[in-house]
Amino acid sequence: MLALSALGYRCIAPDLRGYGDSDAPPSPGSYSVHHIVGDIVGLVDQLGLGQVFLVGHDWGAFVAWHFCLFRPDKVKALVNLSVAYTPRNPRINMIDGIRALFGDDFYICRFQELGEIEKEFASEDTATVLNKFYTSFGRTPLLIPKDVGFKGIKAPDALVSWLSEEDIHYYASKFNQKGFTGGVNYYRACNITWELLAPWTGAQIKVPTKFIVGTEDSTYQFLGVKQSIESGEFKKYVPSLQEVVVIEGAPHFINQARPEEISTHIYDFIKKF
Repeated sequence: MLALSALGYRCIAPDLRGYGDSDAPPSPGSYSVHHIVGDIVGLVDQLGLGQVFLVGHDWGAFVAWHFCLFRPDKVKALVNLSVAYTPRNPRINMIDGIRALFGDDFYICRFQELGEIEKEFASEDTATVLNKFYTSFGRTPLLIPKDVGFKGIKAPDALVSWLSEEDIHYYASKFNQKGFTGGVNYYRACNITWELLAPWTGAQIKVPTKFIVGTEDSTYQFLGVKQSIESGEFKKYVPSLQEVVVIEGAPHFINQARPEEISTHIYDFIKKF
């Protein structure tokens, strides 16, 4: 944000519902992608911004894809990181599809029972919970076996290079205020989102798009992103896809691990519009 604002852009990074200082409704039904996109549309309108450039990563990318799907009139161009657009599968809901691929111990499946994973998180220091997540998204799926629990996942010996003690304690202080339920509810709302997306089955993203992913990102390695890019399936559903950047050796949290490189990639794309 500092790099882009120094180039004259107004940069806004809201706390999405469930995070930071924003409201965190307790019900998973309040976290469908329609709710989250609606929040951002409301913010854009409230600020009188007209059209905007969107940049998203992980869940932010998922929200940004659907913002472009629902309201392309409000988007100049999109830069998404890590999570590629996946069209709705009408034959199987999101969670059953994920479970079929990775089993019941896959972290998204373990998050489905209300309150269950929160109890496991509560058995550890919040900063430790966050540090485990920041270091667990590598080339292999993140599994949390029930017989071991989240506490059984080995904590790293040190913070990743791009994360300071000050950073992680600040993040922990925010989660200590409201807990993890808001963030976990995004996963619990996946099947609600799947149902609500029925009218958009087969729909395409039709805004100018750049996609960036690292080779060490779990999404690239096992969620089919690499195959989707190479087969042309990605371009089929994002016909205005103009650039795909695959960064060798870059991890899941690519924007934090490679901030200067990612800032340059974003600027080089949005300056065209």
